[in-house]
Amino acid sequence: MGTDLDAAMPEPASLWEQGDLLGVAPSAAPAQSGTPKATTPKRHRHNPAAGAAAATREATAPQAPINGAAASTVVPLPESPGLPQPQTISLPSFASPAPRGLPACPERLLIVDTETTGLSPARGRCIEVGAVLFHVPSRAVLSQVSFLLPCSSNPAQRVNGIAAEVTRLEQPREQSLACLEAMATAAEVLVAHNAAFDRQWFGREELPDLERPWLCSMEDIRWPAERHLRATPSVRDLALAYGVPVWAAHRALTDCIYIAQVFEREEQLETLLQQALLPRKLYRARLPYDQRHLAKETGFRWNEAVQGAWSKRLTEDERDQLPFEVLLAEAEQDPNWPQSA
Repeated sequence: MGTDLDAAMPEPASLWEQGDLLGVAPSAAPAQSGTPKATTPKRHRHNPAAGAAAATREATAPQAPINGAAASTVVPLPESPGLPQPQTISLPSFASPAPRGLPACPERLLIVDTETTGLSPARGRCIEVGAVLFHVPSRAVLSQVSFLLPCSSNPAQRVNGIAAEVTRLEQPREQSLACLEAMATAAEVLVAHNAAFDRQWFGREELPDLERPWLCSMEDIRWPAERHLRATPSVRDLALAYGVPVWAAHRALTDCIYIAQVFEREEQLETLLQQALLPRKLYRARLPYDQRHLAKETGFRWNEAVQGAWSKRLTEDERDQLPFEVLLAEAEQDPNWPQSA
């Protein structure tokens, strides 16, 4: 059955009408001589109601100039009576307030580590010191130093790998000691992993007394839970938790570098340091023997600081959150055990 294609196809629209169909308002209509002829757009030819509405809009809308004639004045829309007029309002500020009750965050830290021949000055001596001056805001190492102190023997050589004869070799020891003091003067806080151990060696024999507050990266800093660290992590565990490669252990400068690289990777370092500097007191756990694992899991240490007891330095909030009772143990502290800041 044949079909009259010419009759079925709509009449082609001119370029001007195509713009009207697409909703494009041309900048000016094609110039025509004489009075323009009123036409109904093809889209309204089969819809009289739409055509009438369009004619009304065109009659009330301002007319574009024709053949240079001046345009008619635009009539503004009347305001709706009885409706409130818009008013300017001020929204409250929702800026996060500064933390209250936290000490100021230090800008420069001196990360310190020691290697010794024994566990206390009464049974050994310090034979190596490492130190890294760290700038907190830029997460950058500013300076570092490492040097050996002479000893006649080293019972801990199997641990730190330092032979006694090596410590007696010639080196610029006096200059290194002066550099250490200068770095400590530039820092606001000293940091050590197990600070109670490292602190006890300073102010003895050749080592100067570094007169700065101490902070323990093992006990005082509460590392984020997503790192899945135990309450008192080792330097090795801390480094690996932050993706820091561990290539050696138990040399003073190496351990300082591990801590510095952990600090470089921790986005919330300022907050961790502020919380770590909160006042703490020494407490000992009071719980049955069969529940001693609770003390260990929460970072209490056996027979350190308090002889024959599980003890830990805590803020008041940390003390109140413990699942067991604790007693203040400052008076029971071993006099040979140095206190942290």
